[in-house]
Amino acid sequence: MLTQSFHTTNTIFCALMFGIVLGVSGCSSTPVKHTNASSTATFGKPGSQTHQQAALSRHYFAWKSTPYKLGGLSKAGIDCSGFVHVTFRDLFNQKTPRSTKQLAKTGKAVTKKSLKFGDLVFFKTGRKQRHVGIYVSNGKFIHASSSRGVTQSSLNSTYWSRHYWKAQRIVK
Repeated sequence: MLTQSFHTTNTIFCALMFGIVLGVSGCSSTPVKHTNASSTATFGKPGSQTHQQAALSRHYFAWKSTPYKLGGLSKAGIDCSGFVHVTFRDLFNQKTPRSTKQLAKTGKAVTKKSLKFGDLVFFKTGRKQRHVGIYVSNGKFIHASSSRGVTQSSLNSTYWSRHYWKAQRIVK
């Protein structure tokens, strides 16, 4: 009985450790406390959306809450650079690199103050970990979070503002 209890505890511990290791690799992001305001998509003022903004809004809601999966490219699971890759391929008919590292070298650097719809925003989430999302408007960006799946977050949140690295403009 004691051996079975130890085995169950050991199995649970191993599963937790695997989850932690997976969460800190690749496009990692730390759980962020979200408010109702940050979970509502902001793609411009209602009624003033461009065709691209409306298309991205529909795309986001189709992918919203898709779980995070390192290396994933489907609704079964997707990572941050995969979400960017699929979004730019499907909406903008634009081929992008598959990795966050290569995306960070693509396009033209832009300042945080000059962010526009469709710009990529990058974060340093660990010593070697990088994360990428797509800026929509009003300080909001969409991305595949390792803790929440495809979601929208605020650049002004404590976590994301502290880890903000840079932005690149790649939309043609």
